[in-house]
Amino acid sequence: MAMHLPSGKGRGRRSPMADINVTPLVDVMLVLLIIFMVTAPLLTAGVPVNLPESRAKALEQEQKPVQIAIDEAGKVFVDNEEVTDAALAAKLEAIAARPAGPDGKPAQIFLRADQALGYGKVMKVMGELNRAGLNRVSLLTNASSASPGSKP
Repeated sequence: MAMHLPSGKGRGRRSPMADINVTPLVDVMLVLLIIFMVTAPLLTAGVPVNLPESRAKALEQEQKPVQIAIDEAGKVFVDNEEVTDAALAAKLEAIAARPAGPDGKPAQIFLRADQALGYGKVMKVMGELNRAGLNRVSLLTNASSASPGSKP
């Protein structure tokens, strides 16, 4: 009985390679990383609003806040859904009626308003928020690197 054992001295036959080629894996991972880096900023902004600048620091949040945006034309959006002025009060009351978060506090509201917008429109929305009992309102701005006494 003869048995053939593979050896390095064979005639053109190679033993199977036991290593994993990681180059295609790295290529695919880098492409996926680039895709996520390009698409991630597009997912955060809902309604395009030109925010004013401020030197305030970011807030800590324990649950997902309700996003309210007012664009340059004065249209109000609640979580990226346009709401008419007549339906705003009912929408805010429905948000206030939701069960409180794990900390027992009502929903956090993030209000974004275009800087070209008149003060009256923002105050009207804030008045509706207050009437609905939503008092945890944060006004969002863009971060500014300018010092307090400097002019833009």
